[in-house]
Amino acid sequence: MTLRLILIRHAKSSWDDPALDDHARPLNDRGRRDAPRIGAWLAKHGHVPDLVLCSTAARTRETWDLIAPTLPEGIPVSCVPDLYDAGPRDMIAVIHRAEAPCVAVIGHNMTIGQVARQLAEARPDHPKFNKYPTAATLVLDFDTDDWRGVLPGTGRVVDFVVPKDLPD
Repeated sequence: MTLRLILIRHAKSSWDDPALDDHARPLNDRGRRDAPRIGAWLAKHGHVPDLVLCSTAARTRETWDLIAPTLPEGIPVSCVPDLYDAGPRDMIAVIHRAEAPCVAVIGHNMTIGQVARQLAEARPDHPKFNKYPTAATLVLDFDTDDWRGVLPGTGRVVDFVVPKDLPD
């Protein structure tokens, strides 16, 4: 069996209100444009998650809320407090507890980019992969039937995209 993991960095967030707590920061206009474009790309390429694990931060939840309408209805989403301010070990522990064949994780950099680099057996030939900019999305397949079998260097890269790759 193959498990599929989709790692999505939240779309571009707003820094307009310096008094706003980091956890509460929303997306900015560019983020609100980019998130549905990532969703449309996921749908077009058949990268549809069976489950979404999302950080509890406003910007990650808003990213999912803008992606969701581009995908089939009824995809369950779980807001996971451990994904906010998580390190790579924490994020991988959340992934190891997943219970669906295709899981999307919506999180934050630096962690989501670090996890992407750790899990991929070979990095995609894309100039933005190491930076993992906002809304960057990586699709990995793992030849295992148990999420605990998702280990560093075992993910086969299926696809990688950043918003600048997509048409307006």
